[in-house]
Amino acid sequence: MPPLVAFICRRCGHCCQGEGGIVLSGSDIDRLAGHLRLSAEAMLSRYAEHVGGKNRLVTGPDKACIFYDQGCAIHPARPDVCRAWPFFRGNIIDAESHAMAAEDCPGINPEASHAEFARQGSVYLHSRGLARARGPGVPEALADIPTPTEEPDHGPSRFDAS
Repeated sequence: MPPLVAFICRRCGHCCQGEGGIVLSGSDIDRLAGHLRLSAEAMLSRYAEHVGGKNRLVTGPDKACIFYDQGCAIHPARPDVCRAWPFFRGNIIDAESHAMAAEDCPGINPEASHAEFARQGSVYLHSRGLARARGPGVPEALADIPTPTEEPDHGPSRFDAS
């Protein structure tokens, strides 16, 4: 029997709202600036804030992403952390974080095991170049993602288990 699909985006916008903030990498800044037809400096001054040594997209008073209005206004140029959701490092290596994300995100399949979610997420991130080594400008959510054959940091399951 084939594995269950662990995530299908419902385009509901749940991930575009709430606390946390979208950390921008250098490539995100360049991509967004090009999409918005602005210089990187103009894009940052209008749509980002510098907090804790990192550039983040600003949010509105409702804590929603400034580019979200019943859909993503920058979807083709969205930041890497948006492209990666819900396959963040914490959700991949920790079953409890995965369960919390699944409570809020209707696209996460509750029938898929955490091990299957982690395997599919790792494959997705690595195949799209979204998984990165920890370093300056790398969003924590995308840093040091285990490859599909590595043991996760927590839990007894292996990503390559069938």
